Amino acid sequence: MTAALRPVPALIARLRAAPGPQPVISGQVLRYDGLHLETTGFPAEPGALAHVEGAAGQATLAEVVGFDNGRNKLVVTEPGTPVLAGARVRLLQGGQQVPVGDALLGRVIDAQGAPLDARPQPVLPEVWPLAGRPLNPLLRQPVNMPFDCGVRIVNAALTMGEGQRIGIIAGSGVGKSVLIEMMARNAQADVVVLALIGERAREVGHMASRLMQGEAAARCCMVAVPADRSPLLRLRGVRRAIAIAEWFRHTGRRVLLIIDSLTRVGHAQREIGLAMGEQPTAKGYPPSVIALIPALLERAGPGLPGEGTITAICTVLADGDDTLSDPVVDSARAILDGHLVLARAQAQMGIYPAIDVTQSVSRVMGDVTGPAQQSAALRLRHLVAAYQTNRDLVMMGGYAPGQDRDLDEAIRLWPEIRALIAQDPHQPVSLDESRDALLALCGDTATVRGDI
Repeated sequence: MTAALRPVPALIARLRAAPGPQPVISGQVLRYDGLHLETTGFPAEPGALAHVEGAAGQATLAEVVGFDNGRNKLVVTEPGTPVLAGARVRLLQGGQQVPVGDALLGRVIDAQGAPLDARPQPVLPEVWPLAGRPLNPLLRQPVNMPFDCGVRIVNAALTMGEGQRIGIIAGSGVGKSVLIEMMARNAQADVVVLALIGERAREVGHMASRLMQGEAAARCCMVAVPADRSPLLRLRGVRRAIAIAEWFRHTGRRVLLIIDSLTRVGHAQREIGLAMGEQPTAKGYPPSVIALIPALLERAGPGLPGEGTITAICTVLADGDDTLSDPVVDSARAILDGHLVLARAQAQMGIYPAIDVTQSVSRVMGDVTGPAQQSAALRLRHLVAAYQTNRDLVMMGGYAPGQDRDLDEAIRLWPEIRALIAQDPHQPVSLDESRDALLALCGDTATVRGDI
């Protein structure tokens, strides 16, 4: 039987290449639980789309996710669609390709490429693989140019590089959405691709109304898959957004890719993995979630010589403000080129963006900044840590000035440090302005003193 099945894919390929009607590849539903279904075996690879006939004339799409004992396993895009046993499942062509083109700029689309902005379907002349094209890591361009994100404290003390991948880690309600909106509006990039995955529908509408108008819309493409959509659509949505960013990078442009949020993407994979029978591990996440995160993030970064870059910013929701032991946070931190931790205590003090410079790091800052700025950033981190560690003691009157030079300096400079960190969301600050502000505050001290 095995020998008889071997020529089938080649035969199908020849039939598809031949002129005339295309062959119809189909199977029948054997099992369905509302999300996951099994069918009789038919030639299809993971990621392919299929049309599932539903009861009472309803139909839905499903994606092939695996095989087992001669049966195909699929996940439907619309959970709960009524499907009868024995219903026909027909393989569709092009499910692993994403239409791309400049017409995506200024548009809001869903996981399947359908417009959400009440405008006509964009005309897209080219396609790009949904799973991307692998790049030789030794041929990729280095990350050696600073990236201006428009946020003063990041530009100054946590400087990013073009092609860097960085995470924004925080609990709920600490200001992640405001921070990514600032970066999407103010960053110096040719194209901004914003993937809103698993977020509230209200937030999707709010973000679209703020970004998709005026000059900002002319360079922005938004892929939105709210929380009430199926886990399959959430995964296809983030893959579509990355594929779009890859195509723009391929055309030589500097792309800012924002994924909000990587945690919701992990939740979607967890739903599918558990439905497929995977064993849960830490906090209920199956192994496929841990494998998914690097597979997605490695697609960002610099391109080959002559191509552009993808600078990726991913929000990571730390459940219960757990920024250390959460599996998604830990996996993301290990693969990303840096992370910005938002502190709830800092937000409660009214300091926005609430970036805690003592817990945040940019792993490429040493490659894109000079020694003076690096020394000043280190001195700033030292002063902030001294103030935050001893703040309660000072407020209670338990500290007498003169006992610690660093703490005395931190207390004296705290109003200026706070002004350096805080920023109005609608006032961008350039790289040069940010560096000058940091050097004015900490540069001379860092140069004169040799104890840091």
